[in-house]
Amino acid sequence: MSPAIAAKEGGRQRRPGSHHNWLDVRSEEPPSLAVCGDGLPGGEAEELLQPPETGLRRAKGFRAELGSILLLLVLYVLQGIPLGLAGSVPLILQSKNVSYTDQAFFSFVFWPFSLKLLWAPLVDAVYLRGFGRRKSWLVPTQYVLGLFMIYMSTQVDRLLGDGEGRGPDVVALTVTFFLFEFLAATQDIAVDGWALTMLSRENVGYASTCNSVGQTAGYFLGNVLFLALESASFCNKYLRFQPRPQGIVTLADFLFFWGAVFLITTTLVALLKKESKELTTTKEETKGITDTYRLLFSIIKMPAVLTFCLLILTSKVGFSAADAVTGLKLVEEGVPKEHLALLAVPMVPLQIILPLIISKYTAGPQPLNTFYKAMPFRLLFGLEFAFLVWWTPTVRHEGGFPVYYYIVVLLSYALHQITVYSMYVAIMAFNAKVSDPLIGGTYMTLLNTVSNLGGNWPSTVALWLVDPLTGKECAGAQDQTCATTAAAELCTKAGGSCITTLDGYYVESIICVLLGFAWWFLLGPKFKRLQEEGQSSWKCKRTN
Repeated sequence: MSPAIAAKEGGRQRRPGSHHNWLDVRSEEPPSLAVCGDGLPGGEAEELLQPPETGLRRAKGFRAELGSILLLLVLYVLQGIPLGLAGSVPLILQSKNVSYTDQAFFSFVFWPFSLKLLWAPLVDAVYLRGFGRRKSWLVPTQYVLGLFMIYMSTQVDRLLGDGEGRGPDVVALTVTFFLFEFLAATQDIAVDGWALTMLSRENVGYASTCNSVGQTAGYFLGNVLFLALESASFCNKYLRFQPRPQGIVTLADFLFFWGAVFLITTTLVALLKKESKELTTTKEETKGITDTYRLLFSIIKMPAVLTFCLLILTSKVGFSAADAVTGLKLVEEGVPKEHLALLAVPMVPLQIILPLIISKYTAGPQPLNTFYKAMPFRLLFGLEFAFLVWWTPTVRHEGGFPVYYYIVVLLSYALHQITVYSMYVAIMAFNAKVSDPLIGGTYMTLLNTVSNLGGNWPSTVALWLVDPLTGKECAGAQDQTCATTAAAELCTKAGGSCITTLDGYYVESIICVLLGFAWWFLLGPKFKRLQEEGQSSWKCKRTN
């Protein structure tokens, strides 16, 4: 619904299925060969994708590895900070009246987490043996993040615009935060892999808990807490006795503080935390990288997988206007961005409970039935959100918005989340069901990556189309138009003002819903029939 309270499908949050170890080149017995599609040998790939054998060791209790668990939690919290900050920038830009074309350009920032499959094999296989397989990437990545944050703290005010005729530098902001997300995604790959060897087999299940709790907490700190403390109105109303023109913190302060935290934490990890040694050879590492990329390509060429990819990449077009644009339109209509961000807080319990409830219905042999049944209800919320945006200016008063307005927004978002999670959990369950266990890590992560891209590209396109679909005219000046930014400036200089005659958001909302229902009627049944494909359609052939 907004960058602050976005559905858990986009590229900004943790994706299930990424706890798999991408490459492990220390295999001792050659297993069976696997052939995907047109005959790629997968025996070596299986060796490379299996977690390392750690040998016999005594079972360890939770307390014995509490330090390692807390370290993982801290690392995932740090990972969530760049994600939260990136999610807050669109709301800041919207309050500075940037165009939706600029918002579309900035939305590329959220793509790296959905594309990390492209460089994950490299991160997993190339390292300095003496320093540690995971620390070889984790330490430099976090150092770069910390130093870059500190440097950006000196530049970010200029990039966001000084309010004196100079607007935000969207291109520079996009490049900066794209690098943030790229580094955070790289850190995620390293930490996920380290979690498998840092914790004993008895406690490795805590890794996913550290992931979800840590990254959620980091996102909360970088997004919700930052937007609240950055807002002068929020701080003056709830946290101060004497009003001031600025919030308690600025983005520059926030970046500097967390940059310092990154540097200190990374130094402590580099010096104090030892990593278990893994014997590898350069030849095996190179071969592992090559074979993993060949394996990914061979999986995609399988007919059932290719059909799934094409369908899932188009299935979320109908939700793009509601998910990507609605929150920004609410900010445009005067809803304080910090209030919009704070709506995510009461949703946390619901977001924890929903997957547990929905998983009962997706655990059977046909999880996509839940996806198909929830889809029309989620599409209808696109129209409800459009109505909500239209209704917003009518209830606004001098003091802001009444309490009942926020109750309606919160209730709408809560009901929308039920449909979002129904589809999300169903897809995750299907991906887990069809993934070939012989190469499960690569297979499931590939399917999850495609699913995430299916939400990212429609959001970018939806943001980009808002401005072209919007109609404006120049009122108060003769022979002037508002067709372009330059024309709008001429209109203003001539004493006129640009008035919106047709809001592209409403046009786009209707088009998206129509396209969504068309997909549901025409392609939805075909998508459901993928459940009827035999196991052989999804699995690599094994030969001894």
